[in-house]
Amino acid sequence: MNSISENIKKYLSTLPKHVQLVAVSKTKPTSEILEAYNAGQRIFGENKVQELTEKHEELPKDIEWHMIGHLQRNKVKYIAPFVSLIHAVDSLKLLKEINKQAAKNNRKIACLLQVKIAKEDSKFGLSEEDLSNILTPEEIQKLPYVNIIGLMGMATFTNNKEQVADEFASLKKIFDQQTSKFPNLKILSMGMSNDYNIAITQGSTMVRIGSAIFGNRNYKN
Repeated sequence: MNSISENIKKYLSTLPKHVQLVAVSKTKPTSEILEAYNAGQRIFGENKVQELTEKHEELPKDIEWHMIGHLQRNKVKYIAPFVSLIHAVDSLKLLKEINKQAAKNNRKIACLLQVKIAKEDSKFGLSEEDLSNILTPEEIQKLPYVNIIGLMGMATFTNNKEQVADEFASLKKIFDQQTSKFPNLKILSMGMSNDYNIAITQGSTMVRIGSAIFGNRNYKN
């Protein structure tokens, strides 16, 4: 198996220029993140707030930390001082809390709105209707400390590649419809270790890759 640094170099050299790599470092020790960092990677994704804040304190300050997991409103305050991008914003209530905590830290926090495209009930995300209700000039005006810069979505976890491609294509269609009204939307985050190639063919501009870089995870209870 390749080393972490070899994997990072492979992705950085083979991904299309317009596609950003988020190295998903959840459950991984700081030593492994540093190996990826020393190979040139600067964007890392975590899905638990406590782990994210601890790693931010311990690791180089030029790392861009992305919160990629489901975020509870009562935990926004812990990451508001430093987080670079929050991926999985799935409600107006959460956006309002991010705005409130960003204001307290005198900074504008970049966010992606998560759209539900998978057929699985376990996936979070906004319906198309909910998304349209949030993406209005009136609502955005009320959130001066939030910068909505794109959309994200997760496909169904299945071996059916046509289904995965269809789900990503549906999100690309929604993205295109919204960018015609809100040119500020630049990022379409879709695709993980098992389906990022399909996501890129369907228009992804940001992929979240973890196990294919760091190896399988040892989940702690």
